[in-house]
Amino acid sequence: MPVRIIADENIDNFIIHTLRNDNYEVISIKESYRGIKDIEIIVLANKNECLILTEDKDFGEWVFSHGMNSIGILFIRYDEKELKDITKTIQALLKEYGDTLYNKFTVITKNKIRIRDI
Repeated sequence: MPVRIIADENIDNFIIHTLRNDNYEVISIKESYRGIKDIEIIVLANKNECLILTEDKDFGEWVFSHGMNSIGILFIRYDEKELKDITKTIQALLKEYGDTLYNKFTVITKNKIRIRDI
C-alpha cells in the first residue's frame, strides 16, 4: 500500500512540496481544510488511510490518553534552522519504513526516530 499523508496546518510548505516531489500523496490541511479541529483531522486521516504529519503534540494525547483510533502519526520536532535536515530525515524514514508506519506513533527529530505501536 503506498503511503499517503495528511500534513497538519503547522507543517512547512517546504516539507509538503518535497514529499510531493518524491511522489507521496500529501493532503495539506492548510490548503484544503484550514481551521479544522484535531479530531476532524484524525477522522479524515482514518477515512483516507493517511498518516498524519504534525508538529502538534496534542495528537499523542488524543491517541494515548483519550484512546482515539488513528491510522498513524508522524510527530516532528525540530528547530527552524533544521528544516532541510528534518525533511531529509522524513524522506529517509518513509523510504525505509513505508507502510509499516501505519498504526504507529513516530517521533522524529533530526538525529533520532522513535516508533511505538498505537
